[in-house]
Amino acid sequence: MNSKLLIGLGALLLSACATTTTPPAAVDAPVSRAQQQEAQKAAALPQAKTLKRKLAIGRFTNESRYGRTFQTDANNDPLGKQASDMLATKLVGSNKFLVFERQDLAKLSEEQRRNGASPADLIGVDSLILGSVTEFGRSTTGKSGFLSSTKIQTARAKVEVRLVDARTGYVFFSATGAGEASTESGEIAGYGSKADYDATLNDRAIAAAISDLQTALINKLEERAWRTDILKADAKQVFISGGARQGLKVGDTLAIMREGEKVKSGQTGFEITLPGKQVGSARVVAQFGDNETNEGSVAEVIGGSAPAGSTAGYYISEQK
Repeated sequence: MNSKLLIGLGALLLSACATTTTPPAAVDAPVSRAQQQEAQKAAALPQAKTLKRKLAIGRFTNESRYGRTFQTDANNDPLGKQASDMLATKLVGSNKFLVFERQDLAKLSEEQRRNGASPADLIGVDSLILGSVTEFGRSTTGKSGFLSSTKIQTARAKVEVRLVDARTGYVFFSATGAGEASTESGEIAGYGSKADYDATLNDRAIAAAISDLQTALINKLEERAWRTDILKADAKQVFISGGARQGLKVGDTLAIMREGEKVKSGQTGFEITLPGKQVGSARVVAQFGDNETNEGSVAEVIGGSAPAGSTAGYYISEQK
């Protein structure tokens, strides 16, 4: 057969098999970038009213035997500090709490003195979190055959926490979280991976244990009904603490409440507040502040009355 004919047939076959892909055309978003950013901010805000409770991690220690041989100073506790930092990061990341520093209070007080502030300016918290790493360990297992072998490194951790009422010292909740992490390596006929000691397994096991108890901890802290303070009031309007970051929106109707009488229980020794009474209603008309520590809302009185002068003994709650 003619060589030119063979070349022509080959080119024809190649062109028949070849495929081309048209690059996708760029499509503009139906909204502007600014609108997308605003939508993302709105999605990050709470959909329901949520009171941001003030929390601090008061103490977190390593009570397991791991590292005890080398640990000479109770304050030099890397495993306990690591668990404390991980828990604080989880709580801050949930965007549901105001988390205050207590672990490095000495360093914070020194910095306050440098800035002319008094350590007495520290804000008190609603609840203290006390906890410890109660179990921690590592194991290495594996199998060896004629031409193959495997090695599995596993780290396991257990973390326990308690929630303490900062005003009374009452322990009102406890939770336990457990987690583990592992890595596997293998060889076949001398080829494959050889795993050295993997220190990151410790971090991953503790992180898994913290994540295990996180949901139960947050759910317990959120049980308390939403209410907020009246900053200032007159006959027509009230200024209240809290805004969009607590789920408040312009147009929300709120109840103006007067606290009930406080009576000490002879049975438990605790002070019990009798049910409050609604004295008025208010509608949110504006909001102010640029972060969760200074935001507030302005509400106009639409029914009943607001406290005249002192706001002590009054608070705002959701309208029932």
